[in-house]
Amino acid sequence: MFTQDRDQLRKFWVDAWQKSQRGEPLDPLSQQVVEIISEHPEYQALLTEKAMQREFLPESGEVNPFLHMGMHLALREQIATDRPQGIRHVFNRLALQSGGSHEAEHRMMDCLGEALWQAQRSQRPPDEQAYLACLKSLLTP
Repeated sequence: MFTQDRDQLRKFWVDAWQKSQRGEPLDPLSQQVVEIISEHPEYQALLTEKAMQREFLPESGEVNPFLHMGMHLALREQIATDRPQGIRHVFNRLALQSGGSHEAEHRMMDCLGEALWQAQRSQRPPDEQAYLACLKSLLTP
C-alpha cells in the first residue's frame, strides 16, 4: 500500500471493501481500511472500479473519499505510534471533548492537511512541532 500511484492506492481500498463484502479473509491493513469505510456509508457506493478514475474537485464542492479515508488511516497510525510525540494525548483529550474518536479525527484532518500542504510547498518534511501545535489549538481548556 506504500506507493505514490493514485490508481494502486484506490484499487487497494476498492479491493479491501469488495473482499469484505464477499466475506473473504482480510489482512490487518485491509481490516483497518474496511473499518474506516464502514464508518463512512456515504462513500461505500463510490468504491467501484469506475470510481478509481474519477476526479473529485474541491472547487466543485466535492470531497475526495479516498483522500478523506486515507487521512483517517494516517491519523490512526500516528496515534498508534504516538508520532509526533504527544499526538496520542491530544487525540484522547479531543475525543473526550468532541464526542468520540471519529469526530476527533475529523477535527484533526485540517491540521494534517495543512502540515502536508506546507511540507509539499516548502519541499521539506512536515514540521511536526507546528503540526502538534495546530492539533493542541483544537483543545478547549
